[in-house]
Amino acid sequence: MTASDSAAQDPQAHDGTTADAPRPTGERTPTGIAIPRRLDGDVEDTWAWLTDPDRTAQWFGCGSGDPASGEVQVQLAAEEGAPMSTSTIHACEAPHRLVLGTGPGWVVTLTVEEAGGADGEDAGILTLSQDMDDPEFAAMVGPGWEFYLDRLEAARAGGDVDAIAFEPGCVPGQSDHYRGHFA
Repeated sequence: MTASDSAAQDPQAHDGTTADAPRPTGERTPTGIAIPRRLDGDVEDTWAWLTDPDRTAQWFGCGSGDPASGEVQVQLAAEEGAPMSTSTIHACEAPHRLVLGTGPGWVVTLTVEEAGGADGEDAGILTLSQDMDDPEFAAMVGPGWEFYLDRLEAARAGGDVDAIAFEPGCVPGQSDHYRGHFA
């Protein structure tokens, strides 16, 4: 069986190129990219996965600091060397909108909207968006956010977040998807 045959049988495969790459969900916006994810649970539960340090530690990194000060520090658990990053809180409108700056060119907006599930269960749409205009930047950053959102979904489901691989599934597996949005 070829990689293309395997990918064709795997509905999560990226564009038929490799069975290891989950299908990217990111879209081009007028100012950058937006990556929507439909998540089970109500808006407040999704918000808690974005803001509660005990929950964010499970999929993104351990946080410290007082959010009321306008800054928090996060140790990025899935990055090489687990570096510490300072995030500036530009806006926090619980439980629907969080805007964080993590450096020049790195302003990320997280929105949570209600979306009823097909079976009447609570569900929400989490959208992560970031302004950008460079295809190569998008080719690295888009798959990186997909990676972290995959980890979020795994943590919420009680799964093994460390089983989610950045390479080759996200990069280079999803890079062409994002690069193509800027061509």
